[in-house]
Amino acid sequence: MSDAPTAARPQPGMAAGALARVAVLPVGLALRVLDPPMRWLQRAIGVRRMAYVFLLPNFAFFGLFVFLPIGINIVFSVTGGTALFPSERPYVGAEQFAYLFDCGSYLDPSSCREDHFWRGVANTTKFVVFQVTAMVLFSLITALVLNMKIRGRGFFRAVYFFPVLLSPVVVALIWKWILQRDGLLNAAITTLGGQKILFFVDPGWAMFWAVFVSVWAHMGFYTLILLAGLQAIPADLYEAAEMDATPRWRVLTRITLPLLWPNMIVVIVLALIKGAQTFDEVFVLTGGGPGTATLMVVQYIYETGFASQVQNFGLAAAASVVLGLVLFVLTLLQFAAARRKEI
Repeated sequence: MSDAPTAARPQPGMAAGALARVAVLPVGLALRVLDPPMRWLQRAIGVRRMAYVFLLPNFAFFGLFVFLPIGINIVFSVTGGTALFPSERPYVGAEQFAYLFDCGSYLDPSSCREDHFWRGVANTTKFVVFQVTAMVLFSLITALVLNMKIRGRGFFRAVYFFPVLLSPVVVALIWKWILQRDGLLNAAITTLGGQKILFFVDPGWAMFWAVFVSVWAHMGFYTLILLAGLQAIPADLYEAAEMDATPRWRVLTRITLPLLWPNMIVVIVLALIKGAQTFDEVFVLTGGGPGTATLMVVQYIYETGFASQVQNFGLAAAASVVLGLVLFVLTLLQFAAARRKEI
């Protein structure tokens, strides 16, 4: 005897369809409930104003978690004392900023009343110059190579992007394990007959590895941005240049780089902001040492406001306001330069 008819048997596609309908059932019910009030609201304020209704949750989110903290930070920067609540802090005006900028020479941190802040400024400036330069250069080279028709291109793209997925703390701990006195790198050096190098004791080596680890950890993200820009360049331009026997360096300087400039501006601005705000990787890797050789501005803000025995919230807030203003001005200057070059 034959089994039951085939049509009566449950099919895999039918089961998947039923499961999908059950999964979207709450969404459908929610839409049915929201439909009448949304229609009424649309008739009341008009179709054009409905965009503000959908943007309102984002505005509320940014207002609560971005603009409100910025306002509170500004309030702390112009008040003094050790109290936590703003209502209990006396108004001191620009006293915190005057204390930060009280220097005999801004090029000599030891002549400043708050010398750790200016050492952090000097170290952050040095870090940003080397880190952003290396980041942009290596990201550009990597993007140009990965844009070529090479074997295993997809694999190498994934490999270069993989460090971006790791937590900065995890990245710093891995490299600290490699670079410490009895770490992997020193083990390799001694195996080859060399002497151990105390990377975290020498200020030059400490800054070098802070820059290297930061570039290694974030280069994949900027490479992806530049790679997207390279793939958006029309292939017809390269074919025309090839037909004219244009040298490769000329193609790079006259076609690739000019058309890649908008992406380069994005990379430079993001790398600059990220570099000036660096904290977690360097803090875990070197702790700001040796001494204050790798002390960054954000670490100074953290230690002044939270890690020191006497928590000076006002001074930390003033330093963060100064950092934010500097980044804002630098970003505006970069966008202005980019727009002038496009024109």
